[in-house]
Amino acid sequence: MARAGKPAPALAAAGNAAIATLPGVGPQMSAKLAERGLETLQDLWFWLPRGYEDRTRLTPIRALQPGVAAQVEGTVQAVERGFRYRPQLKVALTDDSRGTLVMRFFHFRSQQANQFLPGTRVRVFGTPRPGQLGLEMVHPSYRILGDEDATLSDRLDPVYPQLEGVTPAALRRLIGEALKRLPDDAELELLPAELARALHLPGLRDALLTLHRPPADADLDALQSGHHPAQRRLALEEMLAHHLSLRRQRIAMQKHGAIPLGKSSRLAERLRAALPFALTAAQERVFDEVRDDLAHPHPMLRLVQGDVGSGKTVVAALAALLAIEAGRQAALMAPTELLAEQHYDTLRGWLEPLDIRVAWLAGKVGGKARAATLDTIANGAAQLVVGTHALMQEGIAFHDLALAIVDEQHRFGVQQRLALRDKGRAGVDDASSPASHKRVPHQLVMTATPIPRTLAMAAYADLDVSVIDELPPGRTPVQTIVLTSERRPDLVERIRAACAEGRQAYWVCTLIDDSDEVIAQAAQGTYEALVAQLPKLRVGLVHGRMNARDKQAAMLDFKAGKTDLLVATTVIVSLETCPRRKSCQNRRFPSDFEVNELVCHARRGRHKALTTSRAIPC
Repeated sequence: MARAGKPAPALAAAGNAAIATLPGVGPQMSAKLAERGLETLQDLWFWLPRGYEDRTRLTPIRALQPGVAAQVEGTVQAVERGFRYRPQLKVALTDDSRGTLVMRFFHFRSQQANQFLPGTRVRVFGTPRPGQLGLEMVHPSYRILGDEDATLSDRLDPVYPQLEGVTPAALRRLIGEALKRLPDDAELELLPAELARALHLPGLRDALLTLHRPPADADLDALQSGHHPAQRRLALEEMLAHHLSLRRQRIAMQKHGAIPLGKSSRLAERLRAALPFALTAAQERVFDEVRDDLAHPHPMLRLVQGDVGSGKTVVAALAALLAIEAGRQAALMAPTELLAEQHYDTLRGWLEPLDIRVAWLAGKVGGKARAATLDTIANGAAQLVVGTHALMQEGIAFHDLALAIVDEQHRFGVQQRLALRDKGRAGVDDASSPASHKRVPHQLVMTATPIPRTLAMAAYADLDVSVIDELPPGRTPVQTIVLTSERRPDLVERIRAACAEGRQAYWVCTLIDDSDEVIAQAAQGTYEALVAQLPKLRVGLVHGRMNARDKQAAMLDFKAGKTDLLVATTVIVSLETCPRRKSCQNRRFPSDFEVNELVCHARRGRHKALTTSRAIPC
């Protein structure tokens, strides 16, 4: 995006200088910083504050408010050192407002205590709290003032994330020295000036300087909430860098060769004829897009997005048959054993009647079974391989992998997708050809996460995007109801009544174990509570830490109708269709929304697969 005639950006050149080039940085300090990934000046430029302290003004002691950080200036009136329960130092200050503030220290040195002589002027910053003699600050930051030290700062003080072995003062000094070496805007800026003006954003240099040392009149609320123009400028920079790196990755990928696959397939037509349903218009459109990509001699890079139940797996199966009919292999990788096993069962049911050999490989497959599976993958007898991250492990060699399918794309990184791709890398006839001319498999990735088009363009710039935006006919709309925790007894009673009518429900929790840090409903605790509240119901439990046999048994019991209510964590996303499951409950609070959003979406999709599904009204 640099403009014509403009010098090359100096960010990389200046920013790549080692931190050790800064004054006062020795080997020990460099090692401490390197432990947190801080090795260059650029690392320090982008080590942003986690908050700010306003030391640009003084607050009268009498005007202090408990819990509100402030800076005061006063004179030492009394000093008390106590050792009754543990050492502590109390220093009483007064100011012109005739207010009194106590500084309390539990960790101090003798020379520190000796600083506080009666009559000494001290400037203190901290958060006051009620104490025995009025307001007090515990371990505040302070500075002993001389006659000429009365000048207040004209900038907000940054508060950086703590680094073990590096004091906050030393870190502030280092970042200040690094900022002195920031290139000028003319050398540093990547964005066209007209774009920055249109978005009301500062230049990169100004943004960095503002975030590290905001002026006294800066909008502190905007800074604390992350909405300040300087923060938005860096966010744009990060998104741009992410987008460009993915575009570069795409360009590099398209320099590879790939096996062109035929657009027509007798196997695909046989599968269509055997399916108990017809493809929707959206599935047909997306499969046409996939089929067109596969016909080219460079690798397909396509993301298929669609709600759970929209039919992504069928599209993937049809694409796999194009590779298989060409005499090559396909692989499908899923993030969890539960989801991978569901895919395996579904695809085996569809493809084995077509004499297609489907292999299963996961971490739990070991011993002779694993060795036999690896042999079928290596010699090509396994035409479609379904598995988890195990497909990327060393020792897995495909005979001729032409199509790599990745489900739940958001659970894998780009490097993981590339690792599966590299399992199918095959050389061309000329063994001396550069790596960029090697053949690689086509890639098809799938996600049930609803992604707005503009976000998809930024997050998946290395992929073409297809959307299955139509559900099969006859699906009943799903009701989504949000309840407060105060309505829990009503909800439990509704579940009792629904299950008494022969219906089923599941209750999804975000965490497996109780946590003091996150307000979440733990599966184990919820299960025990519901068993006590619903003694006449058959309550089951499934979560990711259970062994595979127990998880499968719990799922099969629910599917067979032996369980009325199933308590689960996010593994329920891969729950197979259960004909009697007519209600679902997601136990969550507003603070859990971000954690649960994708889970709720996927679970709604499973609900849509049932013609009689509906929520339990409360």
